[in-house]
Amino acid sequence: MTPSPRVLVYVPPDAEGEISAADFTAAAADIVTSLPDAVQRLQTGRYEGISVWGPGADSIRFLLESGGLLEELPEAVVLLDLDLHILWCTGQLAEFTHQTEPLIGQRFYDAFGTPEILGPDFCPFHTAIGSGESAQSRLRVGDKTYFEVHATPLMEGNGEDSLPSYLLVTVRDVSGDMAQRYKLSAIYQAGLELGDLQPQEVLEMSVEERVELLKSKILHYTQDLLEFETVEIRLIDEKTNILEPLLAVGMEPDAKGRELEAKAADNGVTGFVAATGRSYLCEDTKADPLYLRGAPDARSSLTVPLILHDACLGTFNVESPRPRAFTNNDLQFLELFSREVAMALNTLNLLEAEKGATASESASQILRDVAPSVDQILNDSYWVLERYIGHDQQVTERLQNILQHTRNIREQIQQMGESVATNLKRVRAPAWHERPQLKGKRVLVVDSDADVRSAAHAFLGRYGCFVETAHDGEEAMTMIRQSHYDAVLTDIRLPDMNGAECFSRIREIHEHVPVILMTGFGYDPTHSIVKARQMGCESVLFKPFRLDQLLAEVEKAISEPHPVTATHS
Repeated sequence: MTPSPRVLVYVPPDAEGEISAADFTAAAADIVTSLPDAVQRLQTGRYEGISVWGPGADSIRFLLESGGLLEELPEAVVLLDLDLHILWCTGQLAEFTHQTEPLIGQRFYDAFGTPEILGPDFCPFHTAIGSGESAQSRLRVGDKTYFEVHATPLMEGNGEDSLPSYLLVTVRDVSGDMAQRYKLSAIYQAGLELGDLQPQEVLEMSVEERVELLKSKILHYTQDLLEFETVEIRLIDEKTNILEPLLAVGMEPDAKGRELEAKAADNGVTGFVAATGRSYLCEDTKADPLYLRGAPDARSSLTVPLILHDACLGTFNVESPRPRAFTNNDLQFLELFSREVAMALNTLNLLEAEKGATASESASQILRDVAPSVDQILNDSYWVLERYIGHDQQVTERLQNILQHTRNIREQIQQMGESVATNLKRVRAPAWHERPQLKGKRVLVVDSDADVRSAAHAFLGRYGCFVETAHDGEEAMTMIRQSHYDAVLTDIRLPDMNGAECFSRIREIHEHVPVILMTGFGYDPTHSIVKARQMGCESVLFKPFRLDQLLAEVEKAISEPHPVTATHS
Protein backbone atom coordinates (compact mmCIF):
# COMPACT_ATOMS: atom_id res chain seq x y z
CA MET A 1 0.00 0.00 0.00
CA THR A 2 1.41 3.39 -1.03
CA PRO A 3 2.06 5.57 2.03
CA SER A 4 0.18 8.87 2.24
CA PRO A 5 2.21 12.01 1.49
CA ARG A 6 3.39 13.84 4.54
CA VAL A 7 2.21 17.43 5.01
CA LEU A 8 3.52 19.91 7.55
CA VAL A 9 0.80 22.18 8.87
CA TYR A 10 1.71 25.21 10.93
CA VAL A 11 -1.18 26.58 13.00
CA PRO A 12 -0.53 29.88 14.77
CA PRO A 13 -1.66 30.03 18.39
CA ASP A 14 -4.63 32.25 17.53
CA ALA A 15 -5.93 29.55 15.12
CA GLU A 16 -5.67 26.55 17.42
CA GLY A 17 -8.86 24.55 17.61
CA GLU A 18 -9.82 25.39 14.01
CA ILE A 19 -8.03 22.41 12.49
CA SER A 20 -7.22 18.81 13.19
CA ALA A 21 -5.47 15.94 11.43
CA ALA A 22 -8.88 14.64 10.34
CA ASP A 23 -9.10 17.58 7.94
CA PHE A 24 -6.32 16.04 5.86
CA THR A 25 -7.83 12.82 4.56
CA ALA A 26 -5.39 12.45 1.71
CA ALA A 27 -2.22 13.14 3.61
CA ALA A 28 -0.42 12.37 6.85
CA ALA A 29 -0.41 15.73 8.58
CA ASP A 30 2.12 16.88 11.18
CA ILE A 31 0.38 19.76 12.90
CA VAL A 32 2.64 22.09 14.84
CA THR A 33 1.82 25.32 16.69
CA SER A 34 5.36 26.42 17.42
CA LEU A 35 7.38 28.11 14.74
CA PRO A 36 10.73 26.83 16.01
CA ASP A 37 9.27 23.36 16.00
CA ALA A 38 8.02 23.84 12.41
CA VAL A 39 11.43 25.07 11.26
CA GLN A 40 13.19 22.14 12.92
CA ARG A 41 10.85 19.65 11.27
CA LEU A 42 11.39 21.29 7.86
CA GLN A 43 15.14 21.06 8.26
CA THR A 44 15.18 17.45 9.46
CA GLY A 45 12.22 15.84 7.72
CA ARG A 46 10.85 15.55 4.18
CA TYR A 47 7.42 16.90 3.40
CA GLU A 48 5.52 16.89 0.15
CA GLY A 49 3.26 19.75 1.24
CA ILE A 50 3.24 22.69 3.61
CA SER A 51 0.27 24.62 4.92
CA VAL A 52 0.32 27.83 6.88
CA TRP A 53 -3.04 28.02 8.61
CA GLY A 54 -4.94 30.89 10.07
CA PRO A 55 -5.84 34.54 9.34
CA GLY A 56 -3.75 36.34 6.70
CA ALA A 57 -2.20 33.17 5.34
CA ASP A 58 -4.19 32.79 2.12
CA SER A 59 -1.49 34.31 -0.07
CA ILE A 60 1.13 31.80 1.13
CA ARG A 61 -0.97 28.65 1.50
CA PHE A 62 0.90 25.78 -0.12
CA LEU A 63 -1.14 22.78 0.98
CA LEU A 64 -0.82 20.12 -1.69
CA GLU A 65 -2.78 16.90 -1.53
CA SER A 66 -0.43 14.58 -3.40
CA GLY A 67 3.17 13.70 -2.78
CA GLY A 68 6.11 15.30 -4.61
CA LEU A 69 4.24 18.32 -5.97
CA LEU A 70 5.99 20.75 -3.67
CA GLU A 71 9.15 20.38 -5.73
CA GLU A 72 7.17 20.78 -8.95
CA LEU A 73 5.97 24.25 -8.10
CA PRO A 74 7.24 26.90 -10.58
CA GLU A 75 7.94 29.16 -7.59
CA ALA A 76 10.71 28.60 -5.10
CA VAL A 77 9.56 28.53 -1.46
CA VAL A 78 12.09 29.80 1.06
CA LEU A 79 12.07 30.15 4.84
CA LEU A 80 14.35 32.92 6.19
CA ASP A 81 15.35 33.99 9.67
CA LEU A 82 15.30 37.68 10.52
CA ASP A 83 18.92 38.04 9.39
CA LEU A 84 17.82 36.76 5.97
CA HIS A 85 19.67 33.46 6.24
CA ILE A 86 18.07 30.57 4.37
CA LEU A 87 16.73 28.03 6.85
CA TRP A 88 14.91 25.87 4.32
CA CYS A 89 13.96 26.03 0.62
CA THR A 90 12.58 23.95 -2.19
CA GLY A 91 14.84 22.67 -4.94
CA GLN A 92 13.59 25.33 -7.35
CA LEU A 93 15.75 27.95 -5.61
CA ALA A 94 18.90 26.04 -6.60
CA GLU A 95 17.74 26.15 -10.24
CA PHE A 96 17.08 29.89 -10.04
CA THR A 97 20.46 30.65 -8.49
CA HIS A 98 22.45 28.02 -10.45
CA GLN A 99 24.02 27.00 -7.14
CA THR A 100 25.76 23.67 -6.65
CA GLU A 101 26.73 24.41 -3.03
CA PRO A 102 24.13 23.90 -0.25
CA LEU A 103 21.87 26.93 0.11
CA ILE A 104 20.96 26.38 3.74
CA GLY A 105 22.79 28.95 5.84
CA GLN A 106 23.52 31.38 2.98
CA ARG A 107 22.10 34.87 3.03
CA PHE A 108 19.24 35.21 0.55
CA TYR A 109 20.75 37.92 -1.69
CA ASP A 110 24.18 36.26 -1.69
CA ALA A 111 22.60 33.16 -3.21
CA PHE A 112 21.68 35.29 -6.26
CA GLY A 113 25.09 36.92 -6.54
CA THR A 114 24.20 40.47 -5.43
CA PRO A 115 21.18 41.11 -7.66
CA GLU A 116 19.80 44.56 -8.48
CA ILE A 117 16.62 45.40 -6.56
CA LEU A 118 14.12 47.10 -8.89
CA GLY A 119 11.24 47.73 -6.48
CA PRO A 120 8.47 48.71 -5.99
CA ASP A 121 9.71 47.99 -2.46
CA PHE A 122 13.48 48.30 -2.31
CA CYS A 123 13.67 46.66 1.16
CA PRO A 124 10.87 44.07 1.00
CA PHE A 125 12.19 41.86 3.82
CA HIS A 126 12.69 44.72 6.27
CA THR A 127 9.30 46.14 5.32
CA ALA A 128 7.64 42.80 6.05
CA ILE A 129 9.48 42.49 9.39
CA GLY A 130 8.76 46.08 10.44
CA SER A 131 5.13 46.28 9.33
CA GLY A 132 4.10 42.72 10.03
CA GLU A 133 2.52 42.64 6.52
CA SER A 134 3.48 41.13 3.20
CA ALA A 135 5.83 43.02 0.87
CA GLN A 136 7.12 42.36 -2.62
CA SER A 137 9.84 43.46 -4.99
CA ARG A 138 11.55 42.51 -8.22
CA LEU A 139 15.19 41.45 -8.68
CA ARG A 140 17.36 41.54 -11.78
CA VAL A 141 20.23 39.08 -12.16
CA GLY A 142 22.47 39.77 -15.14
CA ASP A 143 20.93 41.43 -18.20
CA LYS A 144 17.84 39.35 -18.89
CA THR A 145 16.86 37.39 -15.75
CA TYR A 146 14.19 38.76 -13.42
CA PHE A 147 12.62 37.35 -10.25
CA GLU A 148 9.56 38.49 -8.32
CA VAL A 149 9.96 38.10 -4.56
CA HIS A 150 7.01 37.98 -2.14
CA ALA A 151 7.80 38.02 1.62
CA THR A 152 5.29 37.28 4.39
CA PRO A 153 6.21 37.51 8.09
CA LEU A 154 5.39 34.51 10.28
CA MET A 155 4.23 35.82 13.64
CA GLU A 156 4.72 34.04 16.93
CA GLY A 157 2.40 34.87 19.78
CA ASN A 158 -0.98 36.58 20.00
CA GLY A 159 -2.12 40.15 20.04
CA GLU A 160 -0.89 43.40 18.66
CA ASP A 161 2.49 43.06 20.36
CA SER A 162 3.39 39.83 18.58
CA LEU A 163 6.56 40.01 16.49
CA PRO A 164 7.66 38.07 13.41
CA SER A 165 10.11 35.30 13.96
CA TYR A 166 10.63 34.15 10.37
CA LEU A 167 9.90 35.18 6.79
CA LEU A 168 8.17 32.88 4.35
CA VAL A 169 9.31 33.92 0.86
CA THR A 170 8.19 32.88 -2.60
CA VAL A 171 10.42 33.53 -5.61
CA ARG A 172 9.02 33.42 -9.15
CA ASP A 173 10.95 33.72 -12.42
CA VAL A 174 9.31 36.58 -14.38
CA SER A 175 12.01 36.91 -17.05
CA GLY A 176 9.53 36.07 -19.82
CA ASP A 177 7.04 38.70 -18.64
CA MET A 178 9.76 41.32 -18.25
CA ALA A 179 11.17 40.51 -21.68
CA GLN A 180 7.76 41.13 -23.20
CA ARG A 181 7.38 44.41 -21.33
CA TYR A 182 10.86 45.44 -22.39
CA LYS A 183 10.14 44.58 -26.00
CA LEU A 184 6.87 46.52 -25.95
CA SER A 185 8.62 49.55 -24.52
CA ALA A 186 11.53 49.17 -26.93
CA ILE A 187 9.18 48.81 -29.92
CA TYR A 188 7.45 52.02 -28.89
CA GLN A 189 10.84 53.74 -28.67
CA ALA A 190 11.86 52.20 -31.97
CA GLY A 191 8.73 53.65 -33.56
CA LEU A 192 9.69 57.11 -32.34
CA GLU A 193 13.18 56.72 -33.75
CA LEU A 194 12.09 55.23 -37.07
CA GLY A 195 9.63 58.07 -37.58
CA ASP A 196 12.14 60.73 -36.58
CA LEU A 197 13.09 61.63 -40.15
CA GLN A 198 12.34 65.34 -40.10
CA PRO A 199 15.24 67.12 -38.33
CA GLN A 200 17.07 69.60 -40.53
CA GLU A 201 20.04 67.31 -41.17
CA VAL A 202 17.66 64.59 -42.42
CA LEU A 203 15.63 66.97 -44.58
CA GLU A 204 18.85 67.95 -46.33
CA MET A 205 19.57 64.32 -47.25
CA SER A 206 18.77 62.91 -50.64
CA VAL A 207 15.95 60.36 -50.92
CA GLU A 208 18.51 57.58 -51.30
CA GLU A 209 20.34 58.69 -48.13
CA ARG A 210 17.07 58.76 -46.18
CA VAL A 211 16.22 55.25 -47.35
CA GLU A 212 19.64 53.97 -46.26
CA LEU A 213 19.23 55.64 -42.86
CA LEU A 214 15.81 54.05 -42.37
CA LYS A 215 17.11 50.63 -43.46
CA SER A 216 19.98 50.82 -40.95
CA LYS A 217 17.55 51.70 -38.15
CA ILE A 218 15.18 48.86 -39.08
CA LEU A 219 18.05 46.37 -39.17
CA HIS A 220 19.41 47.59 -35.83
CA TYR A 221 16.10 47.15 -34.03
CA THR A 222 15.30 43.87 -35.76
CA GLN A 223 18.58 42.27 -34.72
CA ASP A 224 19.15 43.89 -31.31
CA LEU A 225 15.56 44.19 -30.09
CA LEU A 226 13.74 41.26 -31.66
CA GLU A 227 16.92 39.18 -32.02
CA PHE A 228 16.16 38.08 -35.58
CA GLU A 229 19.33 37.72 -37.66
CA THR A 230 17.78 36.94 -41.05
CA VAL A 231 15.58 39.74 -42.39
CA GLU A 232 13.82 40.50 -45.67
CA ILE A 233 11.51 43.45 -46.36
CA ARG A 234 9.70 43.90 -49.66
CA LEU A 235 7.40 46.71 -50.80
CA ILE A 236 4.48 46.40 -53.23
CA ASP A 237 4.86 48.41 -56.45
CA GLU A 238 1.38 49.85 -56.93
CA LYS A 239 1.70 49.86 -60.73
CA THR A 240 3.05 46.34 -61.28
CA ASN A 241 1.98 44.57 -58.05
CA ILE A 242 5.55 43.26 -57.83
CA LEU A 243 7.17 42.95 -54.39
CA GLU A 244 10.35 44.98 -54.71
CA PRO A 245 13.17 44.16 -52.21
CA LEU A 246 13.96 46.98 -49.78
CA LEU A 247 16.16 45.17 -47.26
CA ALA A 248 17.64 41.65 -47.29
CA VAL A 249 20.15 40.32 -44.75
CA GLY A 250 21.12 36.66 -44.51
CA MET A 251 19.16 35.64 -47.62
CA GLU A 252 20.57 33.60 -50.49
CA PRO A 253 21.41 35.60 -53.66
CA ASP A 254 18.78 33.74 -55.69
CA ALA A 255 16.15 34.52 -53.06
CA LYS A 256 17.09 38.22 -53.03
CA GLY A 257 16.67 38.48 -56.79
CA ARG A 258 13.55 36.32 -57.03
CA GLU A 259 10.61 38.17 -58.59
CA LEU A 260 7.50 37.88 -56.45
CA GLU A 261 4.04 39.35 -56.86
CA ALA A 262 1.42 40.15 -54.27
CA LYS A 263 -0.62 37.05 -55.15
CA ALA A 264 -1.85 34.29 -52.87
CA ALA A 265 -0.75 31.47 -55.19
CA ASP A 266 2.62 30.57 -56.73
CA ASN A 267 4.48 33.40 -55.01
CA GLY A 268 5.51 31.78 -51.76
CA VAL A 269 4.66 32.87 -48.26
CA THR A 270 5.66 36.46 -49.05
CA GLY A 271 3.21 36.74 -51.96
CA PHE A 272 0.45 35.16 -49.87
CA VAL A 273 0.95 37.59 -46.97
CA ALA A 274 1.10 40.60 -49.31
CA ALA A 275 -2.08 39.53 -51.11
CA THR A 276 -4.13 38.63 -48.03
CA GLY A 277 -2.74 41.06 -45.47
CA ARG A 278 -2.50 38.17 -42.97
CA SER A 279 0.56 37.03 -41.02
CA TYR A 280 1.95 33.55 -41.69
CA LEU A 281 3.91 31.35 -39.28
CA CYS A 282 5.80 28.59 -41.09
CA GLU A 283 6.83 26.11 -38.39
CA ASP A 284 8.66 23.70 -40.69
CA THR A 285 9.88 24.85 -44.10
CA LYS A 286 10.34 21.28 -45.32
CA ALA A 287 6.69 20.46 -44.77
CA ASP A 288 5.09 23.77 -45.81
CA PRO A 289 3.87 23.89 -49.44
CA LEU A 290 3.88 27.71 -49.56
CA TYR A 291 7.48 28.19 -48.49
CA LEU A 292 10.10 29.15 -51.09
CA ARG A 293 13.77 28.80 -50.15
CA GLY A 294 15.10 32.03 -48.66
CA ALA A 295 17.84 31.87 -46.04
CA PRO A 296 20.40 29.02 -46.19
CA ASP A 297 19.27 26.06 -44.08
CA ALA A 298 16.12 27.86 -42.95
CA ARG A 299 13.77 25.53 -41.11
CA SER A 300 11.09 28.00 -39.98
CA SER A 301 9.95 31.47 -40.97
CA LEU A 302 7.67 34.25 -39.83
CA THR A 303 6.16 36.73 -42.28
CA VAL A 304 3.89 39.67 -41.43
CA PRO A 305 2.31 42.38 -43.61
CA LEU A 306 3.36 46.02 -43.44
CA ILE A 307 -0.05 47.54 -42.73
CA LEU A 308 -0.88 51.25 -42.86
CA HIS A 309 -4.48 52.41 -42.54
CA ASP A 310 -5.74 48.94 -43.50
CA ALA A 311 -3.62 48.97 -46.67
CA CYS A 312 -0.75 46.52 -47.19
CA LEU A 313 2.48 48.27 -48.23
CA GLY A 314 4.61 45.13 -48.31
CA THR A 315 5.98 42.29 -46.16
CA PHE A 316 8.43 41.77 -43.29
CA ASN A 317 10.02 38.30 -43.19
CA VAL A 318 12.40 36.65 -40.70
CA GLU A 319 13.79 33.10 -40.82
CA SER A 320 15.57 30.67 -38.48
CA PRO A 321 17.67 27.51 -38.95
CA ARG A 322 15.61 25.83 -36.19
CA PRO A 323 12.18 24.32 -36.81
CA ARG A 324 9.37 25.86 -34.74
CA ALA A 325 11.70 28.67 -33.69
CA PHE A 326 8.99 31.32 -33.58
CA THR A 327 6.18 31.64 -31.06
CA ASN A 328 2.92 33.55 -31.04
CA ASN A 329 4.69 36.16 -28.93
CA ASP A 330 7.27 36.58 -31.70
CA LEU A 331 4.41 36.97 -34.16
CA GLN A 332 2.73 39.67 -32.06
CA PHE A 333 5.95 41.60 -31.52
CA LEU A 334 6.87 41.47 -35.21
CA GLU A 335 3.38 42.68 -36.14
CA LEU A 336 3.73 45.60 -33.72
CA PHE A 337 7.18 46.44 -35.04
CA SER A 338 6.05 46.12 -38.66
CA ARG A 339 3.37 48.76 -38.05
CA GLU A 340 6.06 51.15 -36.85
CA VAL A 341 8.10 50.30 -39.96
CA ALA A 342 5.05 50.94 -42.19
CA MET A 343 4.49 54.35 -40.59
CA ALA A 344 8.18 55.22 -41.00
CA LEU A 345 8.04 54.23 -44.68
CA ASN A 346 4.93 56.36 -45.10
CA THR A 347 6.70 59.30 -43.46
CA LEU A 348 9.62 58.78 -45.82
CA ASN A 349 7.26 58.75 -48.82
CA LEU A 350 5.54 61.91 -47.59
CA LEU A 351 8.88 63.65 -47.17
CA GLU A 352 9.91 62.45 -50.63
CA ALA A 353 6.63 63.73 -52.04
CA GLU A 354 7.01 67.03 -50.23
CA LYS A 355 10.53 67.45 -51.49
CA GLY A 356 9.53 66.46 -55.02
CA ALA A 357 6.42 68.61 -55.02
CA THR A 358 8.49 71.56 -53.82
CA ALA A 359 11.01 70.96 -56.61
CA SER A 360 8.22 70.60 -59.16
CA GLU A 361 6.48 73.75 -57.95
CA SER A 362 9.80 75.61 -57.99
CA ALA A 363 10.34 74.57 -61.59
CA SER A 364 6.81 75.73 -62.47
CA GLN A 365 7.38 79.05 -60.71
CA ILE A 366 10.68 79.58 -62.51
CA LEU A 367 8.98 78.80 -65.81
CA ARG A 368 6.19 81.31 -65.09
CA ASP A 369 8.73 83.95 -64.13
CA VAL A 370 10.98 83.50 -67.16
CA ALA A 371 8.20 82.92 -69.72
CA PRO A 372 7.62 86.63 -70.56
CA SER A 373 11.35 87.23 -71.05
CA VAL A 374 11.75 84.06 -73.12
CA ASP A 375 8.80 85.07 -75.31
CA GLN A 376 10.27 88.56 -75.77
CA ILE A 377 13.63 87.10 -76.84
CA LEU A 378 11.85 84.85 -79.32
CA ASN A 379 9.73 87.74 -80.66
CA ASP A 380 12.72 90.02 -81.09
CA SER A 381 14.87 87.29 -82.64
CA TYR A 382 12.16 86.39 -85.13
CA TRP A 383 11.73 90.08 -86.01
CA VAL A 384 15.47 90.57 -86.59
CA LEU A 385 15.79 87.31 -88.51
CA GLU A 386 12.92 88.18 -90.84
CA ARG A 387 14.11 91.71 -91.54
CA TYR A 388 17.79 90.91 -91.87
CA ILE A 389 18.63 91.64 -95.52
CA GLY A 390 22.36 90.88 -95.35
CA HIS A 391 23.97 87.89 -96.96
CA ASP A 392 26.14 86.76 -94.04
CA GLN A 393 25.11 83.16 -93.44
CA GLN A 394 26.86 83.10 -90.06
CA VAL A 395 24.66 85.94 -88.77
CA THR A 396 21.55 84.03 -89.83
CA GLU A 397 22.81 80.87 -88.18
CA ARG A 398 23.66 82.75 -84.99
CA LEU A 399 20.13 84.19 -84.85
CA GLN A 400 18.64 80.76 -85.38
CA ASN A 401 20.91 79.41 -82.62
CA ILE A 402 19.60 82.10 -80.26
CA LEU A 403 16.06 81.00 -81.02
CA GLN A 404 16.82 77.33 -80.47
CA HIS A 405 18.84 77.81 -77.27
CA THR A 406 16.17 80.08 -75.81
CA ARG A 407 13.56 77.43 -76.47
CA ASN A 408 15.83 74.76 -75.00
CA ILE A 409 16.19 76.70 -71.75
CA ARG A 410 12.44 76.97 -71.32
CA GLU A 411 11.78 73.36 -72.29
CA GLN A 412 14.48 72.02 -69.96
CA ILE A 413 12.95 73.88 -67.00
CA GLN A 414 9.56 72.44 -67.86
CA GLN A 415 10.90 68.92 -68.33
CA MET A 416 12.74 69.10 -65.00
CA GLY A 417 9.45 69.76 -63.16
CA GLU A 418 7.75 66.92 -65.08
CA SER A 419 10.60 64.52 -64.32
CA VAL A 420 10.43 65.18 -60.58
CA ALA A 421 6.67 64.64 -60.53
CA THR A 422 6.91 61.46 -62.63
CA ASN A 423 9.58 59.88 -60.42
CA LEU A 424 7.62 60.32 -57.19
CA LYS A 425 6.24 57.05 -55.79
CA ARG A 426 2.79 56.86 -54.19
CA VAL A 427 2.08 60.40 -55.38
CA ARG A 428 -0.60 61.58 -57.75
CA ALA A 429 0.55 61.35 -61.36
CA PRO A 430 1.52 64.62 -63.09
CA ALA A 431 -1.28 66.43 -64.92
CA TRP A 432 -0.04 65.57 -68.41
CA HIS A 433 -0.76 61.88 -67.68
CA GLU A 434 -4.44 62.85 -67.86
CA ARG A 435 -4.10 64.33 -71.37
CA PRO A 436 -1.08 62.69 -72.99
CA GLN A 437 -2.00 64.05 -76.47
CA LEU A 438 -0.97 67.54 -75.34
CA LYS A 439 2.50 66.63 -74.13
CA GLY A 440 5.27 68.10 -76.24
CA LYS A 441 2.91 70.08 -78.51
CA ARG A 442 3.98 73.61 -79.41
CA VAL A 443 1.16 76.15 -79.11
CA LEU A 444 1.25 79.84 -80.06
CA VAL A 445 -1.07 82.13 -78.08
CA VAL A 446 -1.77 85.59 -79.57
CA ASP A 447 -3.30 88.17 -77.21
CA SER A 448 -2.53 91.76 -76.22
CA ASP A 449 -3.47 91.03 -72.58
CA ALA A 450 -0.38 90.01 -70.53
CA ASP A 451 -2.59 88.15 -68.01
CA VAL A 452 -4.00 85.96 -70.77
CA ARG A 453 -0.52 85.17 -72.06
CA SER A 454 0.69 84.31 -68.55
CA ALA A 455 -2.36 82.13 -67.89
CA ALA A 456 -1.74 80.26 -71.14
CA HIS A 457 1.77 79.38 -69.99
CA ALA A 458 0.47 78.15 -66.63
CA PHE A 459 -2.56 76.20 -67.87
CA LEU A 460 -1.21 74.59 -71.01
CA GLY A 461 2.31 74.18 -69.61
CA ARG A 462 0.88 72.08 -66.77
CA TYR A 463 -0.20 69.50 -69.37
CA GLY A 464 3.14 69.36 -71.15
CA CYS A 465 2.56 71.93 -73.91
CA PHE A 466 5.41 74.23 -74.97
CA VAL A 467 3.72 77.63 -75.09
CA GLU A 468 4.97 80.71 -76.95
CA THR A 469 3.10 84.01 -77.10
CA ALA A 470 2.76 87.04 -79.36
CA HIS A 471 1.40 90.53 -78.50
CA ASP A 472 -0.27 91.29 -81.84
CA GLY A 473 -1.01 89.89 -85.26
CA GLU A 474 2.15 90.98 -87.07
CA GLU A 475 4.34 89.51 -84.33
CA ALA A 476 2.39 86.27 -84.63
CA MET A 477 2.79 86.15 -88.41
CA THR A 478 6.55 86.61 -88.07
CA MET A 479 6.76 83.70 -85.63
CA ILE A 480 4.52 81.43 -87.73
CA ARG A 481 6.64 82.10 -90.83
CA GLN A 482 9.82 81.14 -88.99
CA SER A 483 8.63 78.16 -86.93
CA HIS A 484 6.18 75.29 -86.73
CA TYR A 485 3.25 75.28 -84.28
CA ASP A 486 0.80 72.47 -83.61
CA ALA A 487 -1.99 74.97 -82.87
CA VAL A 488 -2.56 78.73 -82.70
CA LEU A 489 -4.96 80.42 -80.23
CA THR A 490 -5.69 84.03 -81.12
CA ASP A 491 -7.97 86.74 -79.78
CA ILE A 492 -10.36 88.21 -82.41
CA ARG A 493 -9.54 91.78 -81.33
CA LEU A 494 -5.83 92.35 -81.73
CA PRO A 495 -4.26 95.84 -81.82
CA ASP A 496 -3.50 95.55 -85.54
CA MET A 497 -6.12 93.16 -86.99
CA ASN A 498 -9.37 91.33 -86.25
CA GLY A 499 -9.98 87.59 -86.00
CA ALA A 500 -10.93 87.07 -89.63
CA GLU A 501 -7.87 88.94 -90.87
CA CYS A 502 -5.62 87.00 -88.50
CA PHE A 503 -7.12 83.68 -89.58
CA SER A 504 -6.70 84.59 -93.27
CA ARG A 505 -3.07 85.65 -92.84
CA ILE A 506 -2.23 82.43 -90.96
CA ARG A 507 -3.84 80.37 -93.73
CA GLU A 508 -1.67 82.15 -96.31
CA ILE A 509 1.45 81.18 -94.38
CA HIS A 510 0.40 77.68 -93.32
CA GLU A 511 -2.67 76.20 -94.91
CA HIS A 512 -3.28 73.45 -92.38
CA VAL A 513 -2.20 74.78 -88.95
CA PRO A 514 -5.21 74.53 -86.55
CA VAL A 515 -6.48 77.96 -85.42
CA ILE A 516 -8.72 78.57 -82.41
CA LEU A 517 -10.36 81.99 -82.12
CA MET A 518 -10.99 83.51 -78.68
CA THR A 519 -13.50 86.26 -77.97
CA GLY A 520 -14.90 87.97 -74.91
CA PHE A 521 -17.65 89.79 -76.73
CA GLY A 522 -21.14 88.55 -77.49
CA TYR A 523 -21.41 91.16 -80.26
CA ASP A 524 -18.95 90.98 -83.15
CA PRO A 525 -19.29 94.25 -85.09
CA THR A 526 -16.88 93.19 -87.86
CA HIS A 527 -18.46 89.75 -88.12
CA SER A 528 -14.93 88.33 -87.93
CA ILE A 529 -16.10 85.02 -86.42
CA VAL A 530 -18.63 84.49 -89.20
CA LYS A 531 -16.05 85.37 -91.83
CA ALA A 532 -13.45 83.12 -90.25
CA ARG A 533 -15.94 80.25 -90.17
CA GLN A 534 -16.64 80.80 -93.85
CA MET A 535 -12.90 80.48 -94.47
CA GLY A 536 -12.79 77.17 -92.61
CA CYS A 537 -12.28 78.06 -88.95
CA GLU A 538 -13.87 75.31 -86.85
CA SER A 539 -13.09 76.32 -83.29
CA VAL A 540 -14.15 79.35 -81.20
CA LEU A 541 -13.78 79.87 -77.45
CA PHE A 542 -15.89 82.49 -75.66
CA LYS A 543 -14.19 84.19 -72.70
CA PRO A 544 -14.27 83.49 -69.83
CA PHE A 545 -13.93 79.81 -70.72
CA ARG A 546 -13.22 76.91 -68.39
CA LEU A 547 -9.87 75.15 -68.42
CA ASP A 548 -11.43 71.89 -69.55
CA GLN A 549 -13.02 73.68 -72.54
CA LEU A 550 -9.64 75.11 -73.54
CA LEU A 551 -7.94 71.72 -73.21
CA ALA A 552 -10.72 69.99 -75.15
CA GLU A 553 -10.48 72.48 -78.03
CA VAL A 554 -6.70 72.21 -78.23
CA GLU A 555 -6.88 68.41 -78.10
CA LYS A 556 -9.50 68.41 -80.82
CA ALA A 557 -7.43 70.76 -82.96
CA ILE A 558 -4.23 68.74 -82.78
CA SER A 559 -5.86 65.31 -82.99
CA GLU A 560 -6.47 65.55 -86.74
CA PRO A 561 -3.39 65.04 -88.92
CA HIS A 562 -2.21 68.17 -90.73
CA PRO A 563 0.56 68.43 -93.32
CA VAL A 564 3.59 70.28 -91.99
CA THR A 565 4.99 73.17 -94.01
CA ALA A 566 8.77 73.58 -94.09
CA THR A 567 10.00 76.22 -91.63
CA HIS A 568 13.24 77.99 -90.85
CA SER A 569 13.42 76.98 -87.21
